[in-house]
Amino acid sequence: MRNTRLEKSDVTRSQQGRKSSSISLRLLLLVALTLLSFIVCAHNTTHLQDQADISSLTIGYAQGTDEIGNGNLAAGKALYAKCFTDDAQFEGLFPNGDLQKSASPNAWADFVATAFEGAGYTTTQHLVGTIDVSVEGDTATMTSEVHATHVLPDGGMDVANGKYTDTVVMTSNGWRISKRKLKLITFINIPAGKPKVGGD
Repeated sequence: MRNTRLEKSDVTRSQQGRKSSSISLRLLLLVALTLLSFIVCAHNTTHLQDQADISSLTIGYAQGTDEIGNGNLAAGKALYAKCFTDDAQFEGLFPNGDLQKSASPNAWADFVATAFEGAGYTTTQHLVGTIDVSVEGDTATMTSEVHATHVLPDGGMDVANGKYTDTVVMTSNGWRISKRKLKLITFINIPAGKPKVGGD
């Protein structure tokens, strides 16, 4: 009788042990899944933040260029400094086949200022969109499209459309463009005149 009780007790302890092991395994699996979800979420959040930070660089460039277009070269250079590495390379290809290169943000800003002043623009407006960013570790590529309006003293406009292709790198100051290529596909002059509404 005593042996029977001992056997039942052993079976009960064995069942309790298996139940305890099963609960421990479930808890371990739950912790692992929670940790995995956290890692995936953190990765996705970091990736989205990188894309947003990189996209802001091309927007900052447009803002800096419009500061130059409004006659404030110093403000334009200050904005460029937040978008580019100190030794960023620039290349601009224009519809007439002209190719302009610069070896720093300051040099490119000086070129832009000279071109705007030479054309006599009173103000400019650069709109960027269709921004596409691809991040690979500490480097990235970005393309964006630009529609730029340049206002002439008589009220006419030069309107340009093109595409930027950028190489972007992570620096101690965050993401910065290290190489920018601009390819303008159109450059159209629109003479001054009152807009026509509702026909002739």
